[in-house]
Amino acid sequence: CVAVLGDLGRSPRMQYHALALARHGRQVALLGYLQTRPHPDVLHSENIRLVPVAELRGLRVGPKLLQYVLKVLVQSVQLLYTLLRIDQPSYILLQQNPPGLPSIAVAWVAGLWWGSKLIIDWHNYGYTIMSLSHGRSHPLVLIAKWYEKIFGRLSDYNLCVTDAMKKDLWVHFKIKAVTLYDKPASYFKETPLDLQHNLFMRLAQDYEPFKPRGASAHRSAFTDRSSGSVVQPRGRPALLISSTSWTAPRDLSALTSVLSSSDYERFIKEGAKLPALVCVITGKGPLKDYYNGLIQTLHFRHIQFCTPWLEAEDYPLLLGSADLGVCLHKSSSGLDLPMKVVDMFGCCLPVCAIHFECLHELVKHNENGLIFRDSKELAEQLKMLFWDFPALEGKLQSFRENLRASRQLRWDESWDQTVLPLLGNKE
Repeated sequence: CVAVLGDLGRSPRMQYHALALARHGRQVALLGYLQTRPHPDVLHSENIRLVPVAELRGLRVGPKLLQYVLKVLVQSVQLLYTLLRIDQPSYILLQQNPPGLPSIAVAWVAGLWWGSKLIIDWHNYGYTIMSLSHGRSHPLVLIAKWYEKIFGRLSDYNLCVTDAMKKDLWVHFKIKAVTLYDKPASYFKETPLDLQHNLFMRLAQDYEPFKPRGASAHRSAFTDRSSGSVVQPRGRPALLISSTSWTAPRDLSALTSVLSSSDYERFIKEGAKLPALVCVITGKGPLKDYYNGLIQTLHFRHIQFCTPWLEAEDYPLLLGSADLGVCLHKSSSGLDLPMKVVDMFGCCLPVCAIHFECLHELVKHNENGLIFRDSKELAEQLKMLFWDFPALEGKLQSFRENLRASRQLRWDESWDQTVLPLLGNKE
């Protein structure tokens, strides 16, 4: 059983776990909320059965503390009921976050009932995420930290996403974990020009920034098929892509400052040889409408914004078609890494990422991308990377070549080396 007390469609790492187990002949119950459609590979696998957990809605009565306690109690009952209705699993592989409370304790109880081994995959700490809203000394945050420390020790095996988290789990929780870095799935790769054109033409039907100047049945803003084969026209805009859940306050404060900055526009007015930018921000979340409203108040001449929601099969195609990725993720604990950057690197897409403590485990500054600390530094990096775009020399192309040459491990290879030995290597 692979369990997520969250949206399965937006939990790619746990979908990858399920697919890896299915590839080795295991029967997998993939359990979680079905808010967003999982990847087609998951839906079409004969060895994976989706098990929906009833989503909790409408607990808006009484003080917030009471609402939270009731929510935890109801989620505990729902999750336990669902876990006890599936076929007996030999292992329960649990996504620790979101949320650790109550999923760890419930999975442990279900494991006792079934005689199953519990594997926890630590993505981040729930208590550090709570502290963003309540502060580190809030009673709820302290309870959540104690809970993760005590119940986390009841697991049989532990996985985590960085060496920094592995060390922290041992030093502060006395939990031994194995680092399983996020790796891109095989379908994250550079997109051929003909597939780029097909994608851009489809997106142009709904999103203005993808439309060409002047009406044409054979052109998008980035590609041209007028002569039969697909080419990238001279003077095309640069395609910059970012991704956010439209929920994390620290993510969105960085996004606000970047969106509001006019430095890039100023560079062009001062004569810099820079292209127009199309900035695509993907994702889904409760604050998306608010930030779309903010974007509409911006009146840039050389920068356009677009905020589509992409289906699982289109997202890798867009990453593989982009010129630069921008990551605004800042870890609440400083111990996890953004999976969106992993996917970008799988597509050989260079990245500019905002700094936090262990980012260096993924982004090598001046090798596969750049690290920035504020919007002004990002604007300077964009100026440097896009100067005389689309020149075949320069930093942007150098970063892409370094990513091509690195031949990084893919998820399946990494999973087989790290997780399969924990399961006894039984096919």
